[in-house]
Amino acid sequence: MSGIWCFNSKTGEVRLVENSSWDQKQRPEDKVLVYIPSNEVITSYKILETKLLSLGWERYYGSEPDLFQFHKRSSIDLISLPKDFTKFRSVNMYDIVVKNPNMFRVMDK
Repeated sequence: MSGIWCFNSKTGEVRLVENSSWDQKQRPEDKVLVYIPSNEVITSYKILETKLLSLGWERYYGSEPDLFQFHKRSSIDLISLPKDFTKFRSVNMYDIVVKNPNMFRVMDK
């Protein structure tokens, strides 16, 4: 028996997801990214881009066609996100939070 054990923090349930080639679409995601100043849940890249641009981030058009990227001229930071918003996961959310302290937070749905 192979697979990945997944924990759902809302229900406290643990289950084995059997799949030899782990697919991110099957991974239960129970987190949301919240923009603190307006307490707004980020539900699309259009909304996220608006918030990031207002914080001084710029779109970065690198050589990675599968990524949606932002950088700040004043730093070496780069935010790299999957181009498909349905693949936007908590690891991406925490990357945004770390690079924008006091502006974003990750919360349970």
